[in-house]
Amino acid sequence: MPSFDAVLEPNLVEVRNAVDQTSKEIGTRFDFKGSSAKVELKEEELTVYADSDFQINQVLDILLAKMTKRNVDIRFLDRSAKIEKIGGDKVKQKITVKSGIDSDTAKKIQTVVKQSKMKVQAAIQGDTVRVTGGKRDDLQAAIALIRKEIADAPLSFNNFRD
Repeated sequence: MPSFDAVLEPNLVEVRNAVDQTSKEIGTRFDFKGSSAKVELKEEELTVYADSDFQINQVLDILLAKMTKRNVDIRFLDRSAKIEKIGGDKVKQKITVKSGIDSDTAKKIQTVVKQSKMKVQAAIQGDTVRVTGGKRDDLQAAIALIRKEIADAPLSFNNFRD
């Protein structure tokens, strides 16, 4: 039976490259001279350090621009963490790089597919959603529907089988 997997996978190599480019730009810019502004990447978590909230926002702007240039969707970044004070006048913010579909999004994809009345089925398999159907055309229509309905997650579709 034809099938495909809906997944949420960032290109971690490009994320690392964007972080490295951001660090280089911070080192050369005049407005960051003498400040403690920096970006660190550990596993799938970014930590942005700076002297003030304003400077953190400047560093984030540079980071987002570099990620966009490297074709990394910025919707992979979860910036919901608060800016924390870490002593003196220094602040930091943790940003997680999302990978794997969370259960809420997976259930949302599953209900979208069921409500469409197409001849396809969606099954949650860990952090991916497998969609199976009788015809390849139905699966392509399901991909289009999922892209349209689930716009808040940068989903990609792989493992397409006939």
